Amino acid sequence: MNRGKLPKPQGIGMTSQRTRARMVERLRKEGITDEAVLSAMGAVPRHVFVEEALASRAYDDDALPIGFSQTISQPYIVARMIEALRAGRELGKVLEIGTGCGYQAAVLAHLASEVYSIERIAPLLMKARVNLRALRLGNLRLKHCDGNLGLPEAAPFDSIVVAAATRQVPPALLQQMAPGGRMILPFGTSVQVLRLVERTRSGYIETSLDAVRFVPMLVGVE
Repeated sequence: MNRGKLPKPQGIGMTSQRTRARMVERLRKEGITDEAVLSAMGAVPRHVFVEEALASRAYDDDALPIGFSQTISQPYIVARMIEALRAGRELGKVLEIGTGCGYQAAVLAHLASEVYSIERIAPLLMKARVNLRALRLGNLRLKHCDGNLGLPEAAPFDSIVVAAATRQVPPALLQQMAPGGRMILPFGTSVQVLRLVERTRSGYIETSLDAVRFVPMLVGVE
């Protein structure tokens, strides 16, 4: 299956390619070194995924509200998570937990062979579908379900990225990791850190990375 092909960005001012290029240069200065990740971040039009009233802030390094008590992660965190997940390898088949507005899914689709993205809030998933429609990403599939359960019918996954904080790694996600696979997720409650989980022949290796702040991972669907 071919990777998603993003259309050439359109627009002027805060929606221009020049604005995205400035965002990419900022990410590079902040320590993001994976050129494939930087290229994907520069190609995806972030302003499409935020409310029109917030479009002027779309390329700032801020998390922004997207409704339903959810946020779009700041660009640095998106880039940092995907860079840690790649770490010199291909992403392969990816499972994303927490579609949100669809932005991170679009970036992942530019880098992976296949992306399956799960969202538990049905109206938010509908909004993501609208946001993503114009990008015509043929390697991206969205589904309304409980992220704690993963997506067993599409497993195993080479890479899993979780966009909500949890106090323990969901067992279903561990089981759905392919041998040699990696998962990155925010771990903790009041104090959260990014945690990288790698599946090896002898078990799982966990590594703590940066301090972060995410909404909590909930059970069930809405």
